[in-house]
Amino acid sequence: MIARLARAAVVSAALLATPAWAAPGVIDMAAIDPADSGDAAFVLISAVLVMLFALPGVLLMQAGRGTARAVQPVFLQGAAIAALVSLLWVVVGYTLAFGDAGGGVIGGGNAWMLIALGNVRFGTAVPESSFVLFQIAGAMLAALLVAGAWVGRARFGWALAFGGLWSLIVYAPVAHWIWGGGWLFGFGVLDFAGGIALHFCAGISALVAALIIGRRAGWQGAEMAPHNPTLVLAGAALLFVGNFALAGGWTLAATDDASSAIINAHVAASVSGLVWLLIEKLRTGSVSALGLVSGLTAGIAAIAPAAGLVSPGAAILIGLIAAPACYFALRFVTETLAIDDSNHAFALHGVGGLIGALLVALFTSASFGGIGYPDGGGFGGQLLAQLIGLGAVAMWSILGTLIVGYGIAMAIPMRISKAEETGEAVVAASLIEPQADPVAIPTEPSLPA
Repeated sequence: MIARLARAAVVSAALLATPAWAAPGVIDMAAIDPADSGDAAFVLISAVLVMLFALPGVLLMQAGRGTARAVQPVFLQGAAIAALVSLLWVVVGYTLAFGDAGGGVIGGGNAWMLIALGNVRFGTAVPESSFVLFQIAGAMLAALLVAGAWVGRARFGWALAFGGLWSLIVYAPVAHWIWGGGWLFGFGVLDFAGGIALHFCAGISALVAALIIGRRAGWQGAEMAPHNPTLVLAGAALLFVGNFALAGGWTLAATDDASSAIINAHVAASVSGLVWLLIEKLRTGSVSALGLVSGLTAGIAAIAPAAGLVSPGAAILIGLIAAPACYFALRFVTETLAIDDSNHAFALHGVGGLIGALLVALFTSASFGGIGYPDGGGFGGQLLAQLIGLGAVAMWSILGTLIVGYGIAMAIPMRISKAEETGEAVVAASLIEPQADPVAIPTEPSLPA
């Protein structure tokens, strides 16, 4: 059973990442089944659940961690970013990430505006349109994770433009390098469900965005109390469920490979959440709801690179290691570096993805119940490939985020004023403007553009 699962996972990973330019003989197109309605339904459901992960799951967490005044801007900006990213990926983003590989750096234009899609995604048994929807959901999620860095202080126009351009300039090339047959795939980088391409990339970009936009007014570091922990818990519950789809959906088939990936994702997140609570208890004498949420999030990010490549026992160990690594990373970023990454995307998603990407080099070994290394490969070579992948994605994320952030700021101010952020502008306006009729229906407050 393990041997059959290992062979199936290896073939599945190769088919997913091998584009139309593959050398003759690598894939026998005649042997690929036509679109399977069951697999297509599984991928469609997974795409919807990943969208639930992102919207409203991520937004609920971001709104709960911010201030009361930031709740409406979080949902407005997040929904607008999700809409723009979806549109841009239909027009150009998908072909940049998953079009013909060309030189291996960016995808070709064969799927420009989705007018040249085949009935079946190359190397799979699902319609390419189903595959497109799943990738749009992933792009939405990545962009919203980055947007959590500036909760309550970014101007709407800047945030919207940033989210759209970041998904094309930063995320799409990285997705192509790893999943679309690009140059990192050629190096043998393993990233089953986005530990590097999604979580690590978004975490690095969020850290850079938090640095360039600055701290919130009155920010108190790690001691700044969240506005509504209940919203954070509600969002985390959606993340917990959406994580199943993010891990299992990447198999693109309703098989035991998918259920194995989902089990791994579930146990890794569960043990990470519990270990985080244990750390809190040992260090502070109490446990918190936000601690559980942070632990679950760290486990979700850490298992993503390995979900379909390792055994459940290895998944438990990955979650066990991820929790303390992300816990102390969070304390270091907020207390030592004093960086206001509002939703801790770097400490949880970035560091979590980093830990998982490194550990997959060890636990993918057949000795630990994993699928095994490629022919002629071993731990040292796989670890080197993972380090190359992490280094390349980190450098591109930093550079791309700086270019996008400061480039947009040349046309649209990056940050709202301090008076707008703290509500002083509203108070001042109420003192000098005529008061409205007490029986009049109040209008919805507008946000700075």
